Amino acid sequence: MTQRYPAIEPYAHGMLDVGDGHRVYWECSGNPNGTTGIYLHDGPGGGCGNGARRYFDPDRYRIVLFDQRGCGRSRPLASDGDGELRTNTTHHLVSDIERLREHLAIDRFTVLGVSWGTTLALAYAQAHPERVRGIVLALLTLTSKREVEWMTRDLGRVFPEAWDRFARAVPEKLRRMPLVDAYATMLFDVKESDRAAIEWCAWDYTQMGAERDPRLDDPTYRLVLARLVTHYWRNAGFLEDGQILRDIGRLAGIRGILIQGQKDISCPLDVAWELARAWKTSELRVIDAGHGNDTTFPLAVTGALDDLIRSDA
Repeated sequence: MTQRYPAIEPYAHGMLDVGDGHRVYWECSGNPNGTTGIYLHDGPGGGCGNGARRYFDPDRYRIVLFDQRGCGRSRPLASDGDGELRTNTTHHLVSDIERLREHLAIDRFTVLGVSWGTTLALAYAQAHPERVRGIVLALLTLTSKREVEWMTRDLGRVFPEAWDRFARAVPEKLRRMPLVDAYATMLFDVKESDRAAIEWCAWDYTQMGAERDPRLDDPTYRLVLARLVTHYWRNAGFLEDGQILRDIGRLAGIRGILIQGQKDISCPLDVAWELARAWKTSELRVIDAGHGNDTTFPLAVTGALDDLIRSDA
């Protein structure tokens, strides 16, 4: 496969009540009788773009997309007054995937996770290994405390001017806090929230080295994104430190393909390398790319999904 698959439309979609006042948007496209592949989006809070369907061969995959709690077409949004974050954790998202699997009468998934979605994919697979056929992880992160500090503090050495603006946007009274905590506080201050969302997203896209997403022109979208990213980052993904590597034996026998850019500054290659070394049935594919901002990345993802479905045949 030398290019992504053509754009398609879903043949089914709906809203699933997952409890705690949350309803998540889901959709199915591709072949209703094919191998089920589920896409776990980035962010947290990015939601699913229609282009995510194009990673999967629509003739061979039943493609499932859903917007995680609080974002995209799910409701309530994290920007709403009732968008309670205490019921929005990795544990809740893992439970939502299980509810969706049961709702759609799916036995097992092939799981694709991108960026934050790689952490969620691993957390789900370790909780429910019997429901996973194979895993593709791209732009890999484990959302550890070390990685959060790298993205919010240490990368200031690489982008000093942008980081200086990012840090100076914090009011004096909050500057003793870690930056991620300060921004999480500002994002719930009516007077500060929009400015904080603008500054947070500006830094986020700078350290990723990615082209600015035009959705950031929407104040609701950028507030949702900033609130959810800071919520998950300040809590290190709601996982124990080292939990995923500690429990990697639960994935024994499950094939994994890890795709990481050699030039990815935001998510350095050592994290994927350590995971691949511990996970004996995985392989690491290093590509000449950054954090998903060129054509090399999507083609590598499509190729990995093609390889998994061929190995199932």
